[in-house]
Amino acid sequence: MKRWYENRFVAIIWAAIRIWLGVQWLEAGWHKLGAFDAGGFLQGAIAKAGGEFPAVQGWYADFLQNVALPNVKIINFIIPWGEILVGLGLIVGALTLPALIAGAFMNLNFLLAGTVSTNPILLAVAVILLFVIKGTRYYGIDHLITKETINKFKNTNFFKKIRGAAAH
Repeated sequence: MKRWYENRFVAIIWAAIRIWLGVQWLEAGWHKLGAFDAGGFLQGAIAKAGGEFPAVQGWYADFLQNVALPNVKIINFIIPWGEILVGLGLIVGALTLPALIAGAFMNLNFLLAGTVSTNPILLAVAVILLFVIKGTRYYGIDHLITKETINKFKNTNFFKKIRGAAAH
């Protein structure tokens, strides 16, 4: 039995929210293509670890200093393309679960680095969509490749004719 959030009518709302979230990611990644350099951002985040009320925890600043900053060229490639791929996946509803997880992971890291902006909102939306994942997949490419949909197609007369022709 389907839960209320898996209903195809409620799924329209989930799809609209999923697409909105995808557009946010796609725009963020698109604007970073080309001239993006995370070096200044990483150094700024490390600086936020000091003082009486640090915006960045010491352990995360250590991670940024010792892992992220030495590999900034890799990060300069991963962040824009990761944001673009998350956005495209959410917009068309393809690989929705990995896209939501990757997006939430990026939001969490941006928050840990002391950047608030829209990250809490995007993270909250991603978490909500993760809880209703079946509903978010109803309108999208993921729905077309589920076992249920494939089995429905296999049981159509068209597919039975193809199987019968192949058997002869």
